[in-house]
Amino acid sequence: MVVMVRHFSKSLKLLVFGILFILNVPAIRGEVINKNVDRILDLSTQLTKETLKITAADDAGKPFSKYQLIIPNELHSSLSYIVAKDPKKKELKLQAQQQKDDVTYYNVEFPKAAATQELLVELVFVKQLQPYPEEIKQSDKQLVRYNGQLYFYTPYKTGEQKTQVVLSSSNIIAYNQTKPYTVTGSKIKYGPYENVAAFNKEKLYVHYENQSPFMTVNRLERTIQISHWGNIAVEEHIQLTHSGAKLKGSFSRYEFQKDSRSGQAAIKSYKTMLPASAFGVYYRDSNGNISTSNMNVLREYVDLELRPRFPLFGGWKTQYTIGYNMPSFEYLFSEGSNYLLKMRLIDHIFDDMFIEEAVVKIILPEGCTDIKLKTPYPVERQEDGLTHTYLDTFGRPTITFAKKNVVENHIANFELTYTFSKVLLLQEPLLLISFVFLIFVVAIVCKRLDFSIATHPHKD
Repeated sequence: MVVMVRHFSKSLKLLVFGILFILNVPAIRGEVINKNVDRILDLSTQLTKETLKITAADDAGKPFSKYQLIIPNELHSSLSYIVAKDPKKKELKLQAQQQKDDVTYYNVEFPKAAATQELLVELVFVKQLQPYPEEIKQSDKQLVRYNGQLYFYTPYKTGEQKTQVVLSSSNIIAYNQTKPYTVTGSKIKYGPYENVAAFNKEKLYVHYENQSPFMTVNRLERTIQISHWGNIAVEEHIQLTHSGAKLKGSFSRYEFQKDSRSGQAAIKSYKTMLPASAFGVYYRDSNGNISTSNMNVLREYVDLELRPRFPLFGGWKTQYTIGYNMPSFEYLFSEGSNYLLKMRLIDHIFDDMFIEEAVVKIILPEGCTDIKLKTPYPVERQEDGLTHTYLDTFGRPTITFAKKNVVENHIANFELTYTFSKVLLLQEPLLLISFVFLIFVVAIVCKRLDFSIATHPHKD
């Protein structure tokens, strides 16, 4: 019995000693760091496209499944598109958090926890390239300047980082000369930089020649009208502005046609891509139909080259309407009385396009109910309404939504589900037959009635 008491007392002392040891020894905490960051900054168009290849790791070797991206608030207003992918280019879950400390946080979630994670981040910014000088003559070259971050702005320490700036021309007026750096043609390579501190806001400045088309769609109104008789009609009203350096002085048509170097920054033509099944394409502006356009029907899309009535210089505007039809069987699917519409939210208007505001209106057949909209990214849903056309009684349900700062990366499919009774397909034919029948009845009645004025003989 005495031996058992001594053994228990010894075990209790060891347990107490272990607890005291754990309480006195600080826990080993891991810290996520960026082991390596390869950054490509593409400034060759009117958009700022940033690609980041990040290798993150826990310095204590502990597995982690979440990573934070941050965007300073002064840049967040210009952010149009952001996506995170794994090394196999499969999208990762990306969720925006509330703004805090003048930055916006984005949480990236990995499917599996690991001590080392790799991810690819793509960002597109708008309105970051500013013409400098703001006004140029007709024969001058267009110069722009970029003000941004030299380092990848991150809440983590970075072991090694390299940045490559891609420009549209080798004519570079000024740029940061933070060593080490090299300039080769139209590319500036910065780094590698080692042991970069977190939240580093050192500025990057580049002033260079950029003759790319600076076109801004101020407003796009896209109307999609669905017919259960086999057709989808699409019409777009586009307001377009040349947002590059403004034209200084008057425009000379003679100089423009004589000298090929005149109006280098002017927009003479551009290409719009329509769905491959588009037919009955029309294009007109406020003066009527435009014949200076070429359309090539290719296997994957319809290539439509549009040429405005006059070349667009900086500050000049134009507006036009483009429309086409498509067979509904490629985009509208049904099972009983349930329907699914799946098609592009917007089309490709021109290369590296920028749309300040896109408004999409979907007009459904009369009698549709239980309407549900699913978009590939958040949009601003507006109040539903009714559109009245020919042979309508109550009006056609109309869904409207808007999206600001739209770029080419936003070209994706939306899904619209609704319920429609096929009996209602007989509504318009019956109305038309009833109208024709009524006309015949009125004609028969009018034919049989005698509307002549008869004179009666006078009696003495």
